[in-house]
Amino acid sequence: MPDAVVPPTMRAMARWLVKTEPDVFSIDDFARSKVTDWTGVRNYQARNFLMAMEEGDEVIIYHSNAEPPGVVGIAQVHAKATPDKTQFDPSSEYFEPKATEANPRWFCPDLKFVRKFARQIPLDELRGTKSLEGLALLQKGSRLSVIPVSDKHFDTIVTMASKKSPA
Repeated sequence: MPDAVVPPTMRAMARWLVKTEPDVFSIDDFARSKVTDWTGVRNYQARNFLMAMEEGDEVIIYHSNAEPPGVVGIAQVHAKATPDKTQFDPSSEYFEPKATEANPRWFCPDLKFVRKFARQIPLDELRGTKSLEGLALLQKGSRLSVIPVSDKHFDTIVTMASKKSPA
């Protein structure tokens, strides 16, 4: 018997992790802006993940290229991905000369700020948490700026954020 087809309206909420550099767009910048289009992603696999995001999906915000890097808050997908406008702007560092309005290459969803964690969870603490085994962020060579996150991993991270940091 073939697998049942799930109508798009019955899709289970997905969960994601996106990386941002705090000197470019920090969690505090996000809190001030409330909603932002998640522009500038220039990796095809990460782009495909952005395009898979649906309104209401939950997103963990991760500060990369920070000292220390770590998880800092939660956002929610506010609107599905549309063409990333920076690809059409010749003055943008994200300009894509091969992209056209009729044939865009890069897409970005709108993300809505939900909350900043009371504390940052550093990468080393994430690595030391047994229940986070298998999280793509922690795998050697994982450099994607957008990754799917299982419910178990998402819930573990949120729980960790509500507890005091280990001594």
